Amino acid sequence: MLVDGKIYLGTSRKPDDSVNKPEYLDLKFANRHGLITGATGTGKTVTLQVLAEGFSNAGVPVFCADIKGDLSGVAALGEFKDFLDKRAKDIGFTDYDFQQFPVIFWDLYGEKGHRVRTTLTEMGPLLLSRLVNASDAQEGVLNIAFKIADEGGLPLLDLKDLQAMLNYMGENAQEISNKFGFISKASVGSIQRELLILEQQGAAKLFSEPALKITDVMRTTNDGRGAISVLAADRLMMNPRLYGTFLLWLLSELFEQLPEVGDPDKPKLVFFFDEAHLLFKDSPKVLIERVEQVVRLIRSKGVGVYFVTQNPMDVPQTVLAQLGNRVQHALRAYTPNEQKAVKTAADTFRPNPDFSCAEVITTLGTGEALISTLEGKGAPSVVERTLIRPPSGRIGPLNEDERRQVMSVSPVRDMYDEDFDRESAFEMLTKKAEAAAQAQAPTQQPDPAQPQAPADQTGSITIGGWTLPGFGTDPTPQAQQQKKTGYQRETIMEAAMKSAARSVATAVGAAIVRGILGSLRR
Repeated sequence: MLVDGKIYLGTSRKPDDSVNKPEYLDLKFANRHGLITGATGTGKTVTLQVLAEGFSNAGVPVFCADIKGDLSGVAALGEFKDFLDKRAKDIGFTDYDFQQFPVIFWDLYGEKGHRVRTTLTEMGPLLLSRLVNASDAQEGVLNIAFKIADEGGLPLLDLKDLQAMLNYMGENAQEISNKFGFISKASVGSIQRELLILEQQGAAKLFSEPALKITDVMRTTNDGRGAISVLAADRLMMNPRLYGTFLLWLLSELFEQLPEVGDPDKPKLVFFFDEAHLLFKDSPKVLIERVEQVVRLIRSKGVGVYFVTQNPMDVPQTVLAQLGNRVQHALRAYTPNEQKAVKTAADTFRPNPDFSCAEVITTLGTGEALISTLEGKGAPSVVERTLIRPPSGRIGPLNEDERRQVMSVSPVRDMYDEDFDRESAFEMLTKKAEAAAQAQAPTQQPDPAQPQAPADQTGSITIGGWTLPGFGTDPTPQAQQQKKTGYQRETIMEAAMKSAARSVATAVGAAIVRGILGSLRR
């Protein structure tokens, strides 16, 4: 029943429950994207595992998120179970055998997989604005901060870099407003508070280096199988916006970095976006429009995107129209909204004269689905009621020892597990500030008759939880006299940022270029 160039999904049934025919996903249409939907407990995770195994055996790398931990079992050899054997016999799957698949575990927190990170510069202002739930005014402030950083050669790598930049912008809002447009101190303060919340939720672990290389989620083994990258997302799901924004960033990186390949015989990578409603919920219209644009165009980069969610209405119509391969598990119709969702799901299929989709969707059993895939010249097939094939890997999670064993032989072992903090905006601004302070320091010697400030008063100031040396008010009497006369020496940050502004004016030609979703275009 296994056919070259196709992934076997299961066997469809006739209205009398007799065997109809095998159902396949043609690899040459797999980059036309797809949708897997169904209520909780109807078998979506197993369907995702079956697809991931099929792509891996076809030499196609896979990236997917493991929401509940169950998907990790794909890294272990399948085990005999009565219900699996019965399903294989019921659908005539005579080639059924157990396998162990090549898996790379990833985890933003570094607990259940290799650390996965990016930098603020790589993510860009649009996705960061979504992450901090920024208003239009706050998004404008972030865009200005990134513009100064991009053009001035000030890398924004981690949260302390952005905090230092925002602190200056708040203190010098009027001066920057004259150049870039109005900046409200209130907007700056709101962003800083949101960044503090993000830090407490673990976002500081995401924004650091070494940043993830896209090529490391596109690996294949020596025997030609595609690696299955599994992101441990059980803890990450406690911050849904962070989860959705991270996966959207990864999708945008694929779009910006991969070359055009047209329509290959099989995808270069398949990307499963589980809990897809988290991507679109409360997202601004402009972001949804750009996601639609990425989904439409990334097909020619050889990437297939498969959204996994409970309800097809979770996905905007403009995006839904781009998803050619559909697997619909059972939906419940207890409420008017659920009944509407059933009708919407049924209307998206090419009708089968043998049954009513709307009626069948509510009666499907666990592991049973309505399937329609692209065939022939790219037209959708007639929808079929299908029993999904049993997976070849283990159903259920790995234990901790098994997970550690897989990680110990991982091709990215020791590449991402240690942090390093290179010179970036925070350090560069500090150096410029110190140099500016020394250049503008008074040359006269202090009057010995005047009392001196205690040696332990350094004038430091804390910005967003990080301390910069030499910031704050000068405690000496000379500073007090300057206040009385109305003259104050430039603060260190003012001097530093004026220097940065001069750099911006001379570095426009080397400015960073950003793509559709605001991430770096290399």
